Amino acid sequence: MSMMSEAAAALSKDGPSIWVDADACPGLLRDVLFRAAERTRTRLTMVANKALRTPPSQFVRALQVARGFDVADDAIVAALAPGDLVVTNDIPLAAQAIARGARVLDMRGSWVDDNTIGDRLATRDLLAELRDLGQASGGPAPLSQADRQAFANRLDQFLTAARR
Repeated sequence: MSMMSEAAAALSKDGPSIWVDADACPGLLRDVLFRAAERTRTRLTMVANKALRTPPSQFVRALQVARGFDVADDAIVAALAPGDLVVTNDIPLAAQAIARGARVLDMRGSWVDDNTIGDRLATRDLLAELRDLGQASGGPAPLSQADRQAFANRLDQFLTAARR
């Protein structure tokens, strides 16, 4: 193991890691995550079922998993340690991560926790039912600059608290 990889391995054990449900993560937020991981020397893993480009960094890696329903989610949940951060809009993944002691940040910069996960699951199920009945269509609005800023602010709050 090289000195650089030994340093990265040691750092990843010193604090929380960030796990990203990368199949659904917009490029706009990937750049925020890459810069934050490098700046704070925090281990960041982008998990997807397709190849991803990541910057050369000892702190950033891409983990490609097999295609299939929830394969990326299962890989994230299996690797989590209490206190890690999961970035996702996937509500069932968020629920599993919270149950494992992780913090969850959605891609619009809102925290998902024990107090909000029940409502989010109920809303998700209701919208799925309405879509099945043909009464709802479309998806969420594209990310705005305000969403990007909210995400960056919450990520910075998490990383600042983790360094204390």
